[in-house]
Amino acid sequence: MMGKITGIGAVGLTQFLLWVVLLGGLAILAQGFIPHDTWKDVEQMQQANAMGNAPIMKAGGAAGQIYKITTAVHSANLGLILFCFLFYFIGGYLFYSALFAAVGSAVNEDPQEAQSLMMPITLPVIFSFFLMSVAVQDPAGSLATWASIIPFSSPIVMMARIPFGVPGTVPWWQLGLSMLFLILGFLGTTWLAGKIYRTGILMYGKKATWKTMWKWAFSRYH
Repeated sequence: MMGKITGIGAVGLTQFLLWVVLLGGLAILAQGFIPHDTWKDVEQMQQANAMGNAPIMKAGGAAGQIYKITTAVHSANLGLILFCFLFYFIGGYLFYSALFAAVGSAVNEDPQEAQSLMMPITLPVIFSFFLMSVAVQDPAGSLATWASIIPFSSPIVMMARIPFGVPGTVPWWQLGLSMLFLILGFLGTTWLAGKIYRTGILMYGKKATWKTMWKWAFSRYH
């Protein structure tokens, strides 16, 4: 089971890395199509900002938008963001894929049975996207803080908080605790899914419920 989870996760991670390389290449290519005068205006804004003065031009038009984007990119800790993205992508994938693998081993060919069993796993993912919008509006709030620490929502919510600044908005202890809980959560769900998978894969034709899978996971005879 672990081999299947790891293999599919590596495929997904490769696709994300390809998108990053593609977007980076397109960004470099797009710079060649920006007029020279626009780049001069952007450089004047950057020089004025470096001298402690307000930008000469208003933050409007093409030059203003490019200035905002370049300023945001330069001020962000891209190395930390990239590392956290890889960590939370892999950790969140392993956390949820173990649960989905356990459900997949227990269901038969009935799609309604599969949907009913997957619903309790899917709901936290959907709710995490709602919490992500809350975290963007108030990244230092208590709701965003706890949602970024709990493993069920941390892979999505924490990545919405990190761009606002570490350790400014997100203290180091919150980031470390979130990563620790996600690792422990992954180990726990993998152990639980392994117990269910070992029994459920042999129970073809038997309708499974969450109560049944719970017995498979904690019964000493399975």
